[in-house]
Amino acid sequence: MGRWFADTAGGLPATFWYLWAGLLVNRAGAFAMLFLSLYLTAGRGASEALAGVIVGAYGAGGAAGVLLGGVLADRWGRRATLVAAHLVTAALMVVLALSQHLGVIAALALLVGVTHSMPSPAFVAAIVDVVPEHRRSRAFNLQFWAFNLGMAAASLLAGLLAEASYLALFLVDAVATLATAVLIAWKVPETLARRSPTAAPPPAAGVRRPGLHTALTDRNFLVFVGLTFVLAVLTMQTSTIMPLAMRADGLGPSAYGGVVALGGVLIVLGQLFVPRLIDRHRKAHVLAVSTALLAVGFGALALADDLTFYLGACVVWTIGSMLAAPPNAQINADLAAPALRARYQSVFYLAFPAASFVAPTLGGFSLQRWGDGHWLIVGVLGLLAAGGHLLAGPARERRVAALRAAAANPAEPTLTTSR
Repeated sequence: MGRWFADTAGGLPATFWYLWAGLLVNRAGAFAMLFLSLYLTAGRGASEALAGVIVGAYGAGGAAGVLLGGVLADRWGRRATLVAAHLVTAALMVVLALSQHLGVIAALALLVGVTHSMPSPAFVAAIVDVVPEHRRSRAFNLQFWAFNLGMAAASLLAGLLAEASYLALFLVDAVATLATAVLIAWKVPETLARRSPTAAPPPAAGVRRPGLHTALTDRNFLVFVGLTFVLAVLTMQTSTIMPLAMRADGLGPSAYGGVVALGGVLIVLGQLFVPRLIDRHRKAHVLAVSTALLAVGFGALALADDLTFYLGACVVWTIGSMLAAPPNAQINADLAAPALRARYQSVFYLAFPAASFVAPTLGGFSLQRWGDGHWLIVGVLGLLAAGGHLLAGPARERRVAALRAAAANPAEPTLTTSR
């Protein structure tokens, strides 16, 4: 047990654990927006169409928030961005709880989407700042575990609070968000290393300084983001298309809830054992295997017609998700120069709101048009992405090696893009 604990959680600095605790409290308390559509229809009398528009505004704000959070975390600082975003979110939650006009609620939902998403790049960039490279895999594994543990707790708390009072739902969310801000302000130092203005020569005439555009023009990185987008589309099947398929197979909401609960239990119980399984293997190979497992798990649903089959497939795709989380986060961190870590994180996180739009939009059409053949399409897409990781892996490794060499010899020009 001692060796397992050391491999899983040992050797990580105190600052990481305060960030980890902040993430756990943040996720466990971030439950109000899970019930936003129900609150709008049942609590504020909005139509389903209007509720969909307001929830969509929250999602659009999230896409803007990750980019804004990345830029601020690299310029302003990780700690400052985290504290400010959580303080503003807590205040917005209180105002949202007390608002009655649907137009005001829509505007607030957009703003909450921005501030809810801003901390994500800063959290990960701060972890990369303080955790040595050889221990980042276990750090990202613990981050993924905390995220899912917090979301599981949030789902349980949200259901209880929503039955008691929607006002309590938003106010408790605000308190948890405020607690996260206090914890970070109290215990987490600024991790962004400030460079002296004379540490690097000014760019040559006509050459732009490294910034968000650097991440958006880095081909190696964008290929990786594209493959992550495919992985996100696969995982989004659970919450978008699978409920429809289960209903077509005569299975009710309780059966769907059982499948989702099984996935959550597997992650909470099994995620801490992942580092020992993957640390000795190349990241591209781990991602190829994990994406292939997702492809097989969802592709197998083409044959599913009872709950037992769905539960078995859930085990397969959940293992794939568990294996993918640490190398996905680590590659994302490795591909960014230190001064651009949060900006790269923000572009990486854009893959998830994009997938949350594409998965239900195209998936619904695919399921209606081809029925169970939809799952074969999903499976083939996943297998192609698994092959993409194998093909892109060597170029990514060369890119990371070049960045490490540049960091070890700062006198040489810094490599910021890969063409």
